[in-house]
Amino acid sequence: MSDPLVLAVNVDLTADASALRAYLRDVEAAGADMVWVPEAYGRDAVSVIGFCAAATTRMRLGSAVLNVFSRSPALIAQTAASCDELTGGRFDLGLGTSGPQVVEGWHGVPFTRPLERSREVMEVCRMIWRRELSVYEGRSVQLPLPSDRGTGLGKPLKLMTHPVRSHIPIWLASMGPRNVQLTAAQADGWLPMLFIPELADRAWGEDLRKGAADRDPRLPPLQIAVSAHTEITSESQHAAQAARDRARPSLARYIGGMGARGANFYNTLIHRYGFPEEAKRVQDLYLEHKPEEAAAALSDRLVEALTVCGPPKYVRDRLAAFRAAGVTNFRVNVNAGSEAPRTVAQLKELTR
Repeated sequence: MSDPLVLAVNVDLTADASALRAYLRDVEAAGADMVWVPEAYGRDAVSVIGFCAAATTRMRLGSAVLNVFSRSPALIAQTAASCDELTGGRFDLGLGTSGPQVVEGWHGVPFTRPLERSREVMEVCRMIWRRELSVYEGRSVQLPLPSDRGTGLGKPLKLMTHPVRSHIPIWLASMGPRNVQLTAAQADGWLPMLFIPELADRAWGEDLRKGAADRDPRLPPLQIAVSAHTEITSESQHAAQAARDRARPSLARYIGGMGARGANFYNTLIHRYGFPEEAKRVQDLYLEHKPEEAAAALSDRLVEALTVCGPPKYVRDRLAAFRAAGVTNFRVNVNAGSEAPRTVAQLKELTR
């Protein structure tokens, strides 16, 4: 028998401390198994993860995601080890490349060799968690720093603390072919976005299979965590459509506005799913500063495929489709944080 679907929630980084504390208390009481904490250019994820740890007792905690450019690999490793130690082994490390607009525009570091950077950061993290000396020679990462790039006084060091686990799960947020192959070969888990279970094999199947053929045999089977706007409605078609329509602004922002033209990974994915004209139209409108028109340009078919909104039996069947596509961790997205505990409790019943 397969393991039960892990039900996770996301954190609203704009919520004040008292609202966030109440939200965490309520979703944990409702049965949520995990909370994922995002990071962009507002609150940093690590501080919020510490807050979440103090406000909960059972839920696992994950970063979704720390980008691999703005922190040194050693800092990422020691941060993850500290989070894992101080939470009693509840932390999972989610990593991603972000994109050039954030990496170069906010952090001021070059967005170069993202695939190599992801691979090398994972390898350095695992080396440090095993408490090995910090000796690593890669293209993106060199430890200690070579003398021609610094003072020459750096020396190999070893993590001073003892992690609760020598193998903290690493999840990669990846969408492009080579990054997905890397994920399937070397990561513990995968954090895709805009996941359509019926079309996932078309978009990613070949890349996942190529990566799996090279998977480290010491790793467990790849875990997959997806996120979708979720509402359980009455049997009314109107109610289901209204719920899906509430997801339109967010979907349009990702498909149309998350990245420059030609460098929007979400838009490229919609192309790969088989919606090229729609992807182009939504992006054109969004980049013309017409977000409402961009949201309206999304077809009902695409919006339904990217959301989980409808009466209980419909939602149960959609979750079964996700499971059939290999999903192990379902992240519940709702427009209002107050709806999350009720939705989590309902999903727990539907997935028993």
